[in-house]
This record gives sequence, structure tokens and C-alpha cells, in this order.
Amino acid sequence: MTRAAPRVGYDAVVLAGGRASRLDGTSKAGLVVGGTRLLDRALAASARARRVVIVGPPELARALPARDPASGYAGPTPLLTREDPPFGGPVAGLAAGLRALPDPGASWVLLLAVDVPRAARAIAHLEEAVSREPADGAYLTRGGRAQWLVGLYRRAALDGALDGIETDGAPMKRLVGALRCTEVPDPAGWSDDIDTPADVARYRKDVR
Repeated sequence: MTRAAPRVGYDAVVLAGGRASRLDGTSKAGLVVGGTRLLDRALAASARARRVVIVGPPELARALPARDPASGYAGPTPLLTREDPPFGGPVAGLAAGLRALPDPGASWVLLLAVDVPRAARAIAHLEEAVSREPADGAYLTRGGRAQWLVGLYRRAALDGALDGIETDGAPMKRLVGALRCTEVPDPAGWSDDIDTPADVARYRKDVR
């Protein structure tokens, strides 16, 4: 009998505010792969979160779904906020997302980049990793490369690591380096992201 994956209560922060310079500034959130926008894929991956915050430009407000079974979206109604300054990078985006979460927040935070279309398949593995051993979080790794933006982190640990950091332009490595995290191997490529037109073409053919 297969043991069910442990359930961890968490909020979610989805980062959707990058410049997408290698895609000529095209909004990654609105890109469609496999018939579904990347924003909707990220929201589906976050559907079990208690609350969801999207960090991105104001125009995304028109694209956010309401909780409506008729529309197929059953997750929490997402909030929208913006990092300060805009395009300040993932640490600034995470900080903005945490500030936007209503208090009291959940003990854990799921952090997702909007341009990782298969991230949903990793969530249960991240939950299992943080349930199995004491840690400040867990994130995917593939081929020796860390994907910190598909991770599940303890809220108190994030708050502590952010304290005193100048978030504008700060690298995620600096933030996560202050935490005790479990690396979750990703041989299937769930952490692969979309950065170039070639990536878009590849995912439009196969997003399994």
C-alpha cells in the first residue's frame, strides 16, 4: 500500500514580475504552453495553499481568476502585489509577497516562479522532504543546479533571513544560504524554466 504524502499547511508566493528580456519583454505569466497560461499553471500548483500572492505588474489584475468551480479554478482567490522597486529581483519579490500575506500566516511558504510549467508535480515531494527531517525548507535540484524558486520554506526562517538584507537585486543564493534546507533531486526536469523562445517552442510541443 502506498503511503500518502504528508500534508503541510502553507501559503504561496508566485513570482511573476521579471523583465523577460530574452523573450523581448513578453509577459511570461501570459505565455500559453500546452493550452494553458503559465500563470494558471502556477496557480494550479498553488491550489492547496491557504492564501496565494502573485508578485507582478498591475496589469496582471485583469488576468487573475476568482474562486469559481464553473471556471475550473478551485484555489484561493489570489492577491496581487508588486516588489519595490519593480524588477528588483526574486528576493525583493519574495519580501513583497510575504508582506502582502494576511496575518497570521501559515507556518510554511511555497515559493514558485511563474515560468516553471511543471512545478506542480514537485509539490508533494517538497512537502514530504520538510516533513521527514527538521529543516528550514526544501527546494529542487537538477544536474547540480539549484532551483530555489521551486521550494517550500519555513515562514519564520524566511523572515529571519530577510531581516537586514537589502532586497533590491539580492541573489536568492544569499537568502537561501542562511537557511538549513533539504535538496530534493529532480531527475524528471520539473524545475526546468522558460527563458528563451526556444524554451517556449519546446514546451509547446511537450509539457508533460
